[in-house]
Amino acid sequence: METVLKRKIKVGISECCFGSKVRYNGKGFDYVKNFGREKEQFIFYPLCPECLAGLGVPRTPISIKGGSGEDVLQGTAKIKNRKGEEVTDKLIKACEFSLELLKSEGIYIYMYKEGSPSCGVYRTTLKDKRLGNPPGIFGAMLLNEGFFLVCADDLESPIKRWDIVRRVNAFTWIKEAEIENINQLYEVWHIVKFLCQELDEKTSRSLGHELSILDNIQKEDIEKYRKTILEIIRKPSTLKKIKGWMWKNYSYYRKNKGIELDIVKEPTDLRSNTILAEELIKLEIKLYGEGYSFGSSPILNRAKR
Repeated sequence: METVLKRKIKVGISECCFGSKVRYNGKGFDYVKNFGREKEQFIFYPLCPECLAGLGVPRTPISIKGGSGEDVLQGTAKIKNRKGEEVTDKLIKACEFSLELLKSEGIYIYMYKEGSPSCGVYRTTLKDKRLGNPPGIFGAMLLNEGFFLVCADDLESPIKRWDIVRRVNAFTWIKEAEIENINQLYEVWHIVKFLCQELDEKTSRSLGHELSILDNIQKEDIEKYRKTILEIIRKPSTLKKIKGWMWKNYSYYRKNKGIELDIVKEPTDLRSNTILAEELIKLEIKLYGEGYSFGSSPILNRAKR
């Protein structure tokens, strides 16, 4: 199977993270600039449910009362602004419209602003030390739909950004891979299994064993396994795991090729996250240039700029 994406990936993004000054206080953030040249691999679709709800800019801040965003969708919690005015129905309709816009464009990746009562996923308050009532309304919808979710704040970290890009590439590739029989399923798993083992070793080992004893498979089972792999890929890695698995994959390459590379430092060597991210990118390019897959980052994006 081809393991290089050659088209730009469609990505939904909270409009305030795209640089638009649409936050409650009339401010915005340009998180996309952190991608540098890599931003050319994506097509961004900015939207703001709170603006679509007609709440205006600037506006009185809103918050979830009586539960989480999921509770709002179930009708057991409400959304009110600081003046006590209820805006529940307006915001639900705006979030539903936003979700349909994304789905109509075939988008299943979304970059959100944490702390928002609409787009937040793990925090819905403006104060970092308080979680609020997560997820937000739109965040809950995106979770329910199985979107690949990216916290925009993480784009400021070089190593987190590298982790996001490689997982977005893998997620997109798996989502769209042609899998119609057991052999194609095996091939997909073989390509991404090292990445999956890094992200969730327990689930991946169990899945690998289950796949190894399959004799036949139905279409619905294929989609079940695809969904399981996608769920694993959605999980962010850690610095320790990234360094450890980079060394494992490099060691495997070195053993089979008999080639030492001076661009790779040992896991115990100290270096900044910026240097580590550069090291990983150089290793990707080097190995793919030799036609050798890098297990930590099995899918590359080479969209035309």
